[in-house]
Amino acid sequence: MKIKLTAIAAGLAACAFAMTAFAQNAADTTQRDVNQQNRIEDGLKSGQLNTKEAGKLEKEESRVDKMQSNALKDGKMTDAEKARIEKAQNKVSGDIYKEKHDAQTGNPNSASSQRMQADVQRNANQEQRIDNGIKNGTMTNREAASAERGQARVDRKEANAAANGHVGAAEQKNIQTAENRQSRKIHLERGDGRFVDDVDRAERVGEEPVRALVCDDIEVLAAVSAPGFVASQHPLGMS
Repeated sequence: MKIKLTAIAAGLAACAFAMTAFAQNAADTTQRDVNQQNRIEDGLKSGQLNTKEAGKLEKEESRVDKMQSNALKDGKMTDAEKARIEKAQNKVSGDIYKEKHDAQTGNPNSASSQRMQADVQRNANQEQRIDNGIKNGTMTNREAASAERGQARVDRKEANAAANGHVGAAEQKNIQTAENRQSRKIHLERGDGRFVDDVDRAERVGEEPVRALVCDDIEVLAAVSAPGFVASQHPLGMS
């Protein structure tokens, strides 16, 4: 029994380390999303970006969000996946700088720019909520993948609306509908009671109760065979 528990403890330690690394990778990239969206909004407000330029940048942001979603859908973001996403984010960062410092300017007081400013600000807020959820554990990586997929759709709608250099009232209403749907989705994902360290399934091997602690691609089978074992009273909360 002592050997079993030692093996379980080692497995749990490895699991916790891997989960921390995967969550940190995801948080690093989502925080970058927040920063990029804030820079686009600042460019619109200062007149350094016009509506069409902001739309082009949102199209790039949509691609990054999709990359994040694809990387996180299996519950983890590896170092290699993070490196690819950061490469894409570096390109967006460079393009934001170029667009803000070229000869084209925008009118921050125009109705079109004001609409785009509001939409981009909402992007930054939504991305911040996703980032906060990953960091405080109220959003799993798989849930973050779903949220980033939704964010990619919103960004794409904004890019399409701004492609001709003008965002109309009807177009903004369509975007806001998608933004509201995305906001509700983030709220539900963060409040559904799932946490990064949740133990999500139990199995039975032979006659021994077995608890499977799933940590992305690390699976620790904790066999408990002590007489009188009551799962619900175990400190790990097995049930």
